[in-house]
Amino acid sequence: MGRAEERRARQHGGHRAAPRRRSSRAAGKSGKTGIRRLFTWKKILGTFFGLCLLGIGSFFVLYMLVSVPAGNAAAQRQSNVYKYSDGTLLARKGEVNREIIDLSKVPKKVQLTFVAAENKTFYQDSGVDLRGTARGLFNTLSGKGAQGGSTITQQYVKNYYLNQDQTVTRKLKELVIALKVDRQKSKDDILAGYINTSYYGRNAYGIQAAAQAYYHVDAQDLSVEQGAYLAALLQAPSDYDWGVASPTGKKLVKDRWNYVLNNMVKEGWLPKSERDAMTFPVPKGPTGAPGLDGQKGYLVDLANQQLEQQLIDQQGLTRSQAESAVVDQGWTITLNIDKKKQDTLEKAIKAQLTSKLDAKKRTVDGNVQAGAVSVDPKTGAIVALYGGVDYYKHYISNATRRDYQPASTFKPVILASALENDSQTQDGKQISVNTRYDGTSGHQVTDNGTKVGFGPPNEDDQSYGNITVQKAMNDSVNSVFAQMGVDVGMEKVMSTAKDLGMDTKGMQAVPAQTLGSMGASPLEMAGIYATFDNHGKKVTPSIMKSAEKKDGTVEMPNPIGDQVISRTAADTVTSVLTGVVDDGTARQSVANNPLRSGQQVAGKTGTSDNNKSAWFNGYTPDLVTSVGLFGEDAKTHNQTTLTGATGLLPGTGRVNGGGYPAEIWATYMFGVTQKAKFDLDTTQGAAVQPTLSPTHSATPPPSETPSQTPSSSAPATPTAPPTGSQSPTTPSVPPSQTPTSPPPPFPSDTPSNSASNHPFPPGGGQQ
Repeated sequence: MGRAEERRARQHGGHRAAPRRRSSRAAGKSGKTGIRRLFTWKKILGTFFGLCLLGIGSFFVLYMLVSVPAGNAAAQRQSNVYKYSDGTLLARKGEVNREIIDLSKVPKKVQLTFVAAENKTFYQDSGVDLRGTARGLFNTLSGKGAQGGSTITQQYVKNYYLNQDQTVTRKLKELVIALKVDRQKSKDDILAGYINTSYYGRNAYGIQAAAQAYYHVDAQDLSVEQGAYLAALLQAPSDYDWGVASPTGKKLVKDRWNYVLNNMVKEGWLPKSERDAMTFPVPKGPTGAPGLDGQKGYLVDLANQQLEQQLIDQQGLTRSQAESAVVDQGWTITLNIDKKKQDTLEKAIKAQLTSKLDAKKRTVDGNVQAGAVSVDPKTGAIVALYGGVDYYKHYISNATRRDYQPASTFKPVILASALENDSQTQDGKQISVNTRYDGTSGHQVTDNGTKVGFGPPNEDDQSYGNITVQKAMNDSVNSVFAQMGVDVGMEKVMSTAKDLGMDTKGMQAVPAQTLGSMGASPLEMAGIYATFDNHGKKVTPSIMKSAEKKDGTVEMPNPIGDQVISRTAADTVTSVLTGVVDDGTARQSVANNPLRSGQQVAGKTGTSDNNKSAWFNGYTPDLVTSVGLFGEDAKTHNQTTLTGATGLLPGTGRVNGGGYPAEIWATYMFGVTQKAKFDLDTTQGAAVQPTLSPTHSATPPPSETPSQTPSSSAPATPTAPPTGSQSPTTPSVPPSQTPTSPPPPFPSDTPSNSASNHPFPPGGGQQ
């Protein structure tokens, strides 16, 4: 025993201290229990850090493997929006009611309402909320559904790149893609994507559609209060829609609206004084999205076609590619359509035609189709258009269809070609308005003394004898313009038609074309007559005012082109056509119309072979309108006669160009045009000379070829005067308003039969 021990023993009564028992902790490994051996602190910490490293590694691998995908198709589909020329909504077309707009078109404070509602740290964070994501993952795994917050970036990723599935895989992808998107895109791009792809209820996707759906304004016109409501709405669109919300829903959305604005004040984005003055902006009631019923579908289709053509011309796309680039691609297309003029045109057609049709009483009434196009000759803008009774009832637009003959409305083109080419008659005299031609019905056309085998009859085989070109235009005399076309040269006539805007592809340059036996549309004819009205400068009617989408605009071509015929030639045609109105086939319906208030009018009637079409193309100094009526079998869609429509009985019962088409024209035009006179650079025609009375039974010199009975069934005619002798020029005096003879109650203008030896059926009677 050592000294220390002895000393301690004496102090304790001489006994040695009992040895201490070892604690179980000091007992060595053999003394540990199994659980304690398994969960040592070192192992726990090691496992934790190992799992962290594994998670980091796994996330790194996931980050490397998951790339930012292309936006899903559903998120990119959007509506095209069509507007009238004044910016008011015309129609919205698309499977998805969405119009993607640039963030610059959303007021800055309205942008901030969404940040205040969803993600106040949006401008500082990295695009993800780890706690919110973890909470969402836990809720998903535990079956509690979609709970937990997400950043604006994550919500944008879910809307645009992924889908709404609530799975762990989708949430992990959302996290990775959000991080990448935040690095690749600016905050403004992300915010724009978010507000453009979110669903707001009322079938509205994106802020522009939502602004229209709830407040009937464009997004750029939203107030802060309205923006705060839309931002609040995103939490529960169906429950928070004020129009259908329960009292509880209204209270909740109002509370959230206050929450959004209060957050803006806290973040310094909104002055408190301004916030305190705000009141809740009660949304307007829900309305159905404008459809394509009535005339809207026709307007939209033509706008799409013209936009597609621009993409083809500017970008070299195929027709199929252009169509894919236009339909449901988020275009905002403003049309040149003037709402007032459009409404007036529709009412005029209803008042003068469709209200008088009764298919139950008369089968033919169900076969009457109307089409019209109205154009501003100074700008080329299509300001009104009528395509048919209803887009859903008659899909083909009567305004643009080209399968009916323009008939005698083609005659001014022949005169324009004669004047432009300084053409001469068969006896070498320059053709002018006062040139006299043989107006005998069925007069055989000659070319350098040789009959060409063409002798079209006039309306009801009426013969006029030796008449001026002005008189022949007034009364639409076929025999005169058939000869004039050959005098000019049919190749030149068709070339002039092409220059003026007619699609002449595939058309033969034959004498029968002088009767307007080709196909043409009201759109084409409006363009031709607008070129006359515009003093010979080419007018290509355009329905497009502007077209834009998120990634840019399409530059529209100038509808006004080059000088295609001289001003003098164009103005002379206009001058002559005033005679048709004041002293010819349009006198009763147009010149004497009680709605007329001093407007000077030029125009031409036309009625095709077998009365399958009837036209009036006319213009004032400020507006051009082409009106066409077409006979189309309601069941087979084959061309059929208009005769007898509305119960017409006097005379032949024909629907002539001077009847319903001219009456529609006058009712519309005199309601929208101003009193004005043409500024004409010409010394010829009814506008600057009195209408000349016809001279009958002149005796031809021996050198002239007398008229022959046409090879058709037209009756034989007396010996004709010369086909082209020049009459003295009449001094320029104010136009005569007195007709040479009173017009019949229903002016008629259809040839009684077809001429021979031509590949096209003759068209174009006297009107």
